Amino acid sequence: MDTTVKRKKTESPEIEIGRETRLELYRLQVELRYCEKRAYDLFLQNLVKGTSHLSLGQEAIAAAFGVAMRPDDWTFCTYRGHAHTLARGASMAGVLGELMGRECGLLGGKGGSMHLTDVTHGAMGSYAIIGAHLPVAAGAAWSAQYRGTEQVAVCFFGDGTTNIGAFHESLNFSAVWQLPVVFVCENNLYMEYTPIHAVTAVKNPAADRASAYGLESILIDGNDADAVYRTAVECMTRARKGGGPALIEAVTYRHSGHSRADPAKYRPDGELEKWLERDPVKIYRERLLHLGFTEGTLQDIEAEVTRKVDEATAIAKASPTPSLDGIERNVWADGGAAWRN
Repeated sequence: MDTTVKRKKTESPEIEIGRETRLELYRLQVELRYCEKRAYDLFLQNLVKGTSHLSLGQEAIAAAFGVAMRPDDWTFCTYRGHAHTLARGASMAGVLGELMGRECGLLGGKGGSMHLTDVTHGAMGSYAIIGAHLPVAAGAAWSAQYRGTEQVAVCFFGDGTTNIGAFHESLNFSAVWQLPVVFVCENNLYMEYTPIHAVTAVKNPAADRASAYGLESILIDGNDADAVYRTAVECMTRARKGGGPALIEAVTYRHSGHSRADPAKYRPDGELEKWLERDPVKIYRERLLHLGFTEGTLQDIEAEVTRKVDEATAIAKASPTPSLDGIERNVWADGGAAWRN
């Protein structure tokens, strides 16, 4: 299988990535990897109830955008949203606590894995309905355009969403109104259990459709944090200046099944092994060593992240389950002025 992808029709010079930014890109990828591994460990201890969708193997995308975005930008993601929420600065204890249904969770233990939200950090929700958040992201971008804030809405979704009507409607509306929104297709090759190529008329489900809306075709290696970071900075900078939306297709691969209940037996023999060779965390670690970063520096980052994950786990485990007194709170809004403001 050819896993080489590249940016198409780029016109701008390559964006320089400084040493501190590279270290932050590595630290964040490690944090996302270790935290999601811990989430799986907690499930094996019967501490995480219900389903969850891990993004192990896709960390480069969330980390790169997390580093590239401004604090006041907005992230909209799918049910596979742990990494994107953490990448915006949400509390790790809050994320693990939410998965465990504890009071310390981001939503007080009432939302669970598929609804992570932290508006204080610009994480505007994880959406379980396929494609539902694309129009919402466009609406947020419209708000930023109207108010002249130069904020950008970044909307992440899977390859299967490209065959949903809301995908096309949102792209069309965003292009017509030149909204400051960046749509990011995390193409991990599978729609739950079905290969995307088996049900899609074009080879690249997002990039090959961009021209229909007057947008540049952008196809990048989603396992290369540098490539994702450079593309993110370029597209968001253009959007802030009134240059309109962008559609990015980042090719990646999930190391596990669609959800915890999926053993992923539908994958061809050898496919996972080939993609494991292109593990984004492994790739970036090797790159930093090649660029002159020391083994000790990287080990220090890994040790610090391990400490942080352990601390967050202890906080989440010690937190009580929500009281029944809160069962009717934060479940509806009356639409009045107090709610809007």
